[in-house]
Amino acid sequence: MTTPHDVLLPEGWKPAIGYSNGIAAKPGRLVFLAGQVGWTAEQVFESEEIAPQFRQALLNIIAILAEAGGKPEHICRMTAFCCDKPAYMAARRDIGKIWKELMGSHFPAMSMIFVVDLLDNPGKIELEVTAVVPE
Repeated sequence: MTTPHDVLLPEGWKPAIGYSNGIAAKPGRLVFLAGQVGWTAEQVFESEEIAPQFRQALLNIIAILAEAGGKPEHICRMTAFCCDKPAYMAARRDIGKIWKELMGSHFPAMSMIFVVDLLDNPGKIELEVTAVVPE
């Protein structure tokens, strides 16, 4: 299987853990996904805990991306906005397991930004994605 992108790692740099420092996308269709929170298709939060919200937000990303013919490995960039750093730090192991289950060993270029609050309550995390879907 050919990958839809190349991971950028300068010579002599240690590999990033849990993300890529840079991605060079191969030709394809750009797909931009709005921030997704951890609610269901009916816009219902089934949990106030960060790990289940992360799981649902990532499932939402995967579902929307599929509408464009994309797969998780087509994600080139992800920004996460989180309003509870202590909860995120405490849930990192569970979030890592969720990542491995849904994304495998694919790690896009990523940023984590801690914010005061999210628009949708009781949302704790929001994921925003850019993907390149091969033609």
